[in-house]
Amino acid sequence: MGRRLWRDGTGVLVVEGEDGSPGVRVPLEVARSYRARARGLLGRDSLDGAMLLTPASGVHTFRMRMPIDVAYLDRRFRVIAVRTMRPGRLGLPRVRSRHVLEAEAGVMAGWGVRAGARVDVLGDLGGREG
Repeated sequence: MGRRLWRDGTGVLVVEGEDGSPGVRVPLEVARSYRARARGLLGRDSLDGAMLLTPASGVHTFRMRMPIDVAYLDRRFRVIAVRTMRPGRLGLPRVRSRHVLEAEAGVMAGWGVRAGARVDVLGDLGGREG
């Protein structure tokens, strides 16, 4: 597995279907730098798609305006757990988590993001290696 050379930017999140086929494609914002990860979804009332925080093992929702779905991903982009968090909460870090996906509360279930699912990142970020 190679080194990930992403930068802050945009791409597409692809959620693998239950049969292993490429499933849902979702617009994605990537927060790779410390500054972008710290800012995250703060101050937003909505999000078109999802945000990937990388590297990350946990999140908080202090000063957020909306509840969010949070998916913890391992190094191979397999979903470890999905939680919905209301504003003003501190999520416990997940030991195996290397990336965190955030989206508006309630949308991840419709995309098929659940524990055990696999996701991929495509787009102008050069995709994933490995």
